[in-house]
Amino acid sequence: VQLQASGGGLVQAGDSLRLSCVASGRTLSNLKMAWFRQAPGKEREFVASIKWSGGRTRYADSLEGRFSIARDTAKNTATLQMNSLKPEDTAIYYCAAAFWTSAQYAYWGQGTQVTVSS
Repeated sequence: VQLQASGGGLVQAGDSLRLSCVASGRTLSNLKMAWFRQAPGKEREFVASIKWSGGRTRYADSLEGRFSIARDTAKNTATLQMNSLKPEDTAIYYCAAAFWTSAQYAYWGQGTQVTVSS
């Protein structure tokens, strides 16, 4: 699976941003897709995931309901809608994919930078 992430940028606190991740290379029906992020000097952390078949979602508790993951099966695209952004959301955001029964994400995109100014 090849993953191409896009949509990052520089925004102000309180703004919204939508990230996209286009997947190619194989059928996605038995996969899940996810977003992770890594802030400077910190470990990579899980943000959200979505099961491609059925659309079941999961989120990091720390997001307080501000982010929403979705998928467009016709476009093989997963999106991450980020609202009420905070400076602490500043990070490189990565999309990833895994077989839906696997705890390990085997496929990774290149990352897109999100910077939130105060």
